[in-house]
Amino acid sequence: MTESTSAESEATRPASDSVGSLDTVVLDTPDIVTEADFWKTLTGGTVSQEDDDWITVVTPDLWGIAFQLAPDHIAPRWPGQERPQQAHIDLYVPDLATASARAVELGATVLRENEQWITLADPAGHPFDLCLKEDADGITVMGTTFDCPDASALARFWSGVMGEPVTYDADGVAMIGGSKPMLFQSVEGYNAPRWPDPEHPQQVHLDIEVSDLDTGEAAVLALGATRLPGGNSGFRVFADPAGHPFCLVH
Repeated sequence: MTESTSAESEATRPASDSVGSLDTVVLDTPDIVTEADFWKTLTGGTVSQEDDDWITVVTPDLWGIAFQLAPDHIAPRWPGQERPQQAHIDLYVPDLATASARAVELGATVLRENEQWITLADPAGHPFDLCLKEDADGITVMGTTFDCPDASALARFWSGVMGEPVTYDADGVAMIGGSKPMLFQSVEGYNAPRWPDPEHPQQVHLDIEVSDLDTGEAAVLALGATRLPGGNSGFRVFADPAGHPFCLVH
């Protein structure tokens, strides 16, 4: 976990009843330059921060996607739970074949094709979905989907953190709304990350922007989060009830 530069605009500041707002989706990777170049080119984004161990790309629809150096990163093997994906990014595209071909040209690998979406892996092995939306204005971010043992329970937790309503909850899938939606899918045999245990590494984490770290920590702990090692004056590390690491940043 490292600090990040905020990718927020005034339009995405926290709701009055939220703990914070989603600043950045962070992917672990052994090669931050290759990974950042892939996502920047695929989404048409721009680099907003670049350090030796961290690069942040901001998409045209104002999602922050960051890449954190993890030299010993072990890529997930989707769809199994032996080396699980843990979470993935969903993208809207107006044409599946065109978008998939472009992603492959940039370094992605096709994992599974469906009529309404295609699952691929990025250069670091992180799965992502291209989802058909014929009226989409190019490639846009639909949301981030988290694997978990209980989609309903995890949606309730993140609804409390984000101050956004649960807009869908049925058949093992749940979703919270807002300008940056989060989705949750129940997975049989779910294998949680146990950060910082290298035998059960994280693949992805969220940075949540808060106005005050002490207040934010008290709020997420009350909702069911667990404090994890690490942090400094600018961020603190937690796990959600399904074990997904996240940072409160200020």
